[in-house]
Amino acid sequence: MSEVIKTDVLIIGAGPCGLFAVFELGLLDMKMHLIDILDKIGGQCAELYPEKPIYDIPGIPYVTGQGLCDALMAQIKPFGPTFHLQEMVQTIEKIGDPLFRVTTDRGQVFEVKVIVIAAGGGSFQPKRPPIPGIEAYEGTSVFYAVRQMEAFRDKRILIVGGGDSALDWTLNLAPLAVTSRSCTGAAISAPRPTASTR
Repeated sequence: MSEVIKTDVLIIGAGPCGLFAVFELGLLDMKMHLIDILDKIGGQCAELYPEKPIYDIPGIPYVTGQGLCDALMAQIKPFGPTFHLQEMVQTIEKIGDPLFRVTTDRGQVFEVKVIVIAAGGGSFQPKRPPIPGIEAYEGTSVFYAVRQMEAFRDKRILIVGGGDSALDWTLNLAPLAVTSRSCTGAAISAPRPTASTR
């Protein structure tokens, strides 16, 4: 087991909300560590939608998911947060007032005064279709996230999904792809056009 890490704040989740919490807590001169199950900083924006346009961030007319994460990283740099990636919180126990002991799945132990839960959508696991042998095509012709839109230029693509995200990606990739289709098991209830679905 590692040495116990003692700090003011432990932030669970290194997505945009967790990163902005670093900024706000840093202004209060608090020291913090962040834990995230992903292997990169940025949460859902970096993992699933790095090139997807975002139109609903106050004061920013347009930014990509990765662009937002990069801007937040620049904003928090002066506060020197420590990141613990590919770790998941296993236990939280109250050991004082205020004092908590947090243990991760890798056996790292933290003793902190404050815990901020900025876990967003949680850990991201693809919903693999029940097709035997699909693993052989993953990363070459079967993808569970769009990390680089340019990779789909001049390709015939089929987007399978029933949520707003499937419709958003169909619209965003249509100008690049030769053909773009969206398929769902149930009818898509498309939202009214808004700034975020342009």
